[in-house]
Amino acid sequence: MSAQLPILVILWPLVAAPLCTLLHNRQVAWMFSAVATWASLLTAIGLYIQTSAGGELVYELGGWPPPWGISVNIDSLNALVLLLITGMASVLIFAFPASLTIQWLGNRARLYYTAYLLCLASLIGITITGDAFNVFVFLEISSLSTYALVAMGRDRRAQVAAFRYLIMGTVGATFILISVGLLYMVTGTLNMADLAERIPALHDNRVVRAAFGFFIIGAGVKVAMFPMHFWLPGAYSYAPSIASAFLAATATKVAVYIMLRFVFGVFGADLFFDVLALDQVFLLFATVGIVVGSLAALYKDDIKAVLAYSSVAQLAYMVLGIAVGSVSGLTAAVVHIFNHGLIKAALFIVLAGIFVRFQCTRLSELAGLGKYAPWTVGAFGVGAMSLIGIPGTAGFISKWYLLLSVLEHHWWFMALVIIGSSLLALAYMWRVIDALWLREPTQLVQERGREAPLNMLIPAWTLAAANFFFGIDTTVTLGAASRAVASLLGVSS
Repeated sequence: MSAQLPILVILWPLVAAPLCTLLHNRQVAWMFSAVATWASLLTAIGLYIQTSAGGELVYELGGWPPPWGISVNIDSLNALVLLLITGMASVLIFAFPASLTIQWLGNRARLYYTAYLLCLASLIGITITGDAFNVFVFLEISSLSTYALVAMGRDRRAQVAAFRYLIMGTVGATFILISVGLLYMVTGTLNMADLAERIPALHDNRVVRAAFGFFIIGAGVKVAMFPMHFWLPGAYSYAPSIASAFLAATATKVAVYIMLRFVFGVFGADLFFDVLALDQVFLLFATVGIVVGSLAALYKDDIKAVLAYSSVAQLAYMVLGIAVGSVSGLTAAVVHIFNHGLIKAALFIVLAGIFVRFQCTRLSELAGLGKYAPWTVGAFGVGAMSLIGIPGTAGFISKWYLLLSVLEHHWWFMALVIIGSSLLALAYMWRVIDALWLREPTQLVQERGREAPLNMLIPAWTLAAANFFFGIDTTVTLGAASRAVASLLGVSS
C-alpha cells in the first residue's frame, strides 16, 4: 500500500471530482468532497514521513520507466508543498457549506465542489509530476477550475476578474508551453530528471536560453510576480471568500514551487545566476513588488483588497529569496511558501465568516465589530501578527531567514526594504485592527453584529493556532526546507 501513496495522493480528488457532479444533494456532495480531501491529506502525511529522512520516491505509471513512461517524483520539497495544499484544503472544506449558502449557489454547489476537487487534484499534479509537459497540462486544469471558482460568486465583478485572470493565465500557460516545446526540440525528452542532466551542456545554446526566458515570463505570471501581478488583486477581492482563502493559500505557492523546481532543478542555477544574470532582474522586481504591494494595501477600504495587495508584497519576498540564491535565501523562500499559506488561509477564512454575517468586507462598514465578535476578530488579529512577522509566529521565521540571507551578502539596502515593508505591514494591518476593535460600531454592525458561524470559526482558530505552532516549533518547515535546498543546490544539509 505504501508504494502506491505517490499516485493515491492525486487519485482521491481526481476520481472524486466527476463523481461529485452526480450528487444532487449539496450536503452529500460536501461530505463526499471532504472525505476525498482528507484522504489526500493523510496520504500526503505518509509521503512526508517517507521522505523526511531525505531521498526521493519515484513512481512509474503503468510500470513504464522514463523517458517512455511518466513518473511521479516525491522529495522533501514537494512533500512539504503537498502537506500545505492538502492541509489547507482539509481545514477549509469545513467552511464551504456556510460560505456557499450565502453565495446563493443552490443546486450548483455540487458543481462548485467539483471545480474545487479538480483544482486540488491539478495543484497536487503540478507538484508531484516528473514530466515537464504534464506540468503544463495540470496548470491548464488548475487554471480552468480556478476561473470557475472565481466567477461563480454572487458579485458580478468576479466575472470580470475571472476573465482578466483567464487572459493573463492563458498568456502565462502559452509561454510555459513554448518553453517546454523548445526544450523537447533541443533535448528530445520531457522527463525533468533527464532535462536536468542534458541542459547544463547546452547553456550556450540560444534555443535553451529562449526556452528559459519563455519559462520565466510564464511562471512569473502564475506567481503574480511584479510587474505581472495585475490579475491577482481582482481575483482575490471579488471571488467568493472561501475560494479566495483556498487560492491564496495554495495556487500562487505552487507557482513559486514550479519556479524553484525549474530554475534550480531543471535549467540549473548556473544559467540563472552566471550566464544570464537573471538574479539582478529578480532582485529589482522583488524590491519594487514589496514596496508597491505594501503601499497599495495601505490605502484600500475593502479588507480583501488589503490582503490581496499584501499577497503581491509577500510573494515578492519569495522572489527575493530566489534572487539571493544562497542556502539561507532559498530556505527562506521555501519556508515562506508554507508559512504564507497558513497566514493567508487564516485571514481569508475570517473574512469569509464576516461576509456570511454582513455580505460585505469593507472596513468603513465593519468598524466596531470586535465588540460583538471578539473571537472572530481575535483570529484575524493572530493572522495579522504572523503577517507582520511578530516573534513567536510563523511569519517571523521566514522573514528572519530572509533578513539573514541578505545580510550575508551585505545587502544593507535590501535589509532596510524588508524591515520597512514589515513596518508597512504593521501600518496596514493595524489600520484594520484599529477599525474593528477601537472604533464605535457602525449601524450595520449594531444590527447584525455576532460571531462568524462555528464551522468557520473553528477552522479559523485552527489555522491561527497553527501560525503559533509553526512559529515556535520549526522542525517540520525548516527541516524539510533545509533538505530541499540541499538537494536543489547539491550541498549537504
